[in-house]
Amino acid sequence: MDKIKRIIRKLLVKDVILYILFGVLTTIVNFVAFYIMANILKWNENVSNIIAIFVAVILAYLTNKDMVFHSNANTLDKKLKEFIKFMAGRAFTMIVEFVGGYILFKFPIPNIISKGIITVLVVILNFFISKYFAFK
Repeated sequence: MDKIKRIIRKLLVKDVILYILFGVLTTIVNFVAFYIMANILKWNENVSNIIAIFVAVILAYLTNKDMVFHSNANTLDKKLKEFIKFMAGRAFTMIVEFVGGYILFKFPIPNIISKGIITVLVVILNFFISKYFAFK
């Protein structure tokens, strides 16, 4: 039981809680944008997915750099490097998300459920990439 409590304490640190909070916001934006484009506007699911991912990534960068990981990049050069690293990490997970969507959208399950499955994996990957690579 003590081991479980220690794990929970490690998980519930400020940056994880804020990341989850802003991750939920980013995910909502991603899902709403996707839903509007794919289901209301009747755009292609893959095109809708790419645009929704892009919108979510910009929101994630803006919230993560200041409010979650407290970026201390103080020169234009450092800020640019940090942004490039963040975008490179997100580019990787965007590929994961796109390929996952491309595969799962072929299965006979609602597209929003497929999007949810992929999103869980991507959120976990994004946390570790941001914490240990982009905002290190």
